[in-house]
Amino acid sequence: MPRTVARVIVDALSELGVSQVFGVVGDALNPLTEAIRLTEDVEWVGCRHEEAAAFAASAQSQLSGRLGVCMGTVGPGSIHLLNGLYDAAKSRTPVLAIAGQVPLAEIGSESFQEVDNDALFSDVAVFRATVSSPDQLPQLLEAAVRNAVGRKGVAVLTVPGDIGDRKLSTDRKARFSLSGAVTRPEESAVRNAAGLLERGGRVTLLVGQGARAARADVLALADRLAAPMVLTLKAKEGFEGEGNPFQVGQTGLIGNPAAASAMQEADTLLLLGTDFPYREWYPEGRTVIQVDTEPTHIGRRVPVQAGLVGDVAATVRDLLTCLGAGEGRDRGHLDKARKEFETWRDGQARLADPKHDERTAGRLRAVFDNPEHGIRPEALAATVDRLAADDAVFTSDTGMATVWLSRFVEMRGERRLLGSYNLGSMANAMPHALGAQCLDRQRQVLAFCGDGGLSMLLGDLMTLKTGKLPVKLVVFDNRRLGMVKLEQEQAGLPEFGTELDNPDFAAVATAMGITGIRVTDPHELEESVRRALDTPGPVLLDVLTNPDEIAVPAKPTVGQGWGYAVAKVKEIARGEGESDRS
Repeated sequence: MPRTVARVIVDALSELGVSQVFGVVGDALNPLTEAIRLTEDVEWVGCRHEEAAAFAASAQSQLSGRLGVCMGTVGPGSIHLLNGLYDAAKSRTPVLAIAGQVPLAEIGSESFQEVDNDALFSDVAVFRATVSSPDQLPQLLEAAVRNAVGRKGVAVLTVPGDIGDRKLSTDRKARFSLSGAVTRPEESAVRNAAGLLERGGRVTLLVGQGARAARADVLALADRLAAPMVLTLKAKEGFEGEGNPFQVGQTGLIGNPAAASAMQEADTLLLLGTDFPYREWYPEGRTVIQVDTEPTHIGRRVPVQAGLVGDVAATVRDLLTCLGAGEGRDRGHLDKARKEFETWRDGQARLADPKHDERTAGRLRAVFDNPEHGIRPEALAATVDRLAADDAVFTSDTGMATVWLSRFVEMRGERRLLGSYNLGSMANAMPHALGAQCLDRQRQVLAFCGDGGLSMLLGDLMTLKTGKLPVKLVVFDNRRLGMVKLEQEQAGLPEFGTELDNPDFAAVATAMGITGIRVTDPHELEESVRRALDTPGPVLLDVLTNPDEIAVPAKPTVGQGWGYAVAKVKEIARGEGESDRS
């Protein structure tokens, strides 16, 4: 018996191994949600905002490597998906969005809630189409999925309100035939790159997410070249922890001096699986070799002498066969970078000690940067790192929460990491954690939330509560848009528009039926974190952190220091009676 359009779509999702679909019900989606209701192995996760649904689908796709799915109904419901879909697109992960539409006869009439979905999603989607006849399925669905998976992006399938419950005249099972491919560069290009590395003097590796599956090969290459390994934020997962004596952390605004020096002091840079976008952090005049699966990524951030298009693992193995044994290679560049990195980490560890401000040096520093004796965010991040499971999933909001995670949380063991690290959206940590926890309700999932980010999608705390999802929300409650505050002060501007009049987030969580814990005393920090991690079900840990904490960049400039000093003078003057217009 022929199936309906909705039944064909949901059966295909089940076949693809999609376990959850995230969205908000209504209108054109009703036939689809009814089909989901009657399907045992596909769960509908009703969210309070479609943006959270899209973030959750993006998170599931990134963690599982499979298709993530979200739905938004006619007009505003579909519009709300956009930010989360951009997160998926920028993260290059496959997501299918099912978007509702007015009935076919109403399209183009400016009907109530009608928007042009093909135009709306034109920038974010690698594929978009509107189902105008049941007999377009399953071919149109197959095309959408193949494009999302094959091109690692977002596909949008629009279903008008009078299409979902109509039957196909000729029915068949959807066929996707999805398989990946391993590519490698030409042998002559590999030999040329190997020659540049052999003659390259001091070599530094910049390693990105695209190299995570090639850990053993990349470590062997770093050893052969005696090269320090600078990691992008996404490469923390896969290259941190025991067994990597080459990594020196991150560069850039969230990075450290050792990584910045390793880049600046190199004669040759080897970029592996990274599209690190911050051009100002690349040194000038160096020999650069880049390995990436995407031809369009080669040389778009920094000029390269050799570009190798291919799978990182396969290409690195080819390079190793062309390189000499590395015996007698000077390891001074590597040793210096590692020593600087360990010195920096020792200093950070002292700062992360909850008793830091009780010691002489800490008391002196606190006079200037922590006069109200707030909990230092470094201490919070380090405490969570120490107590969290070695297979925990971490998510982080864009902003200072990511800075503290980058510096104080080690992606050791089987830990996973998610964030809006390409799009740079606020409010992603909680819905990313929602999607992650739905994949595995037994695994520990921790969201590093900024207070500004959490506030944006606060309603979906109820989704955690309703679903009994044991996500642990760690709120860095500094009553500020902290990254914006830092940007303003480094530019010599007084802080303006960044202060947040926050509620007691723990009390808000309690009112929603979620365990809420509020921490204001550094001496209670470890006990409170331990309690949050040990409490069943969702928990919101609201930690009042120091709003004036400074995250010093990897290579601070004189201009930034002078700007910060000028900003502080202006802030003090304003506090003594000058208006905000001064």
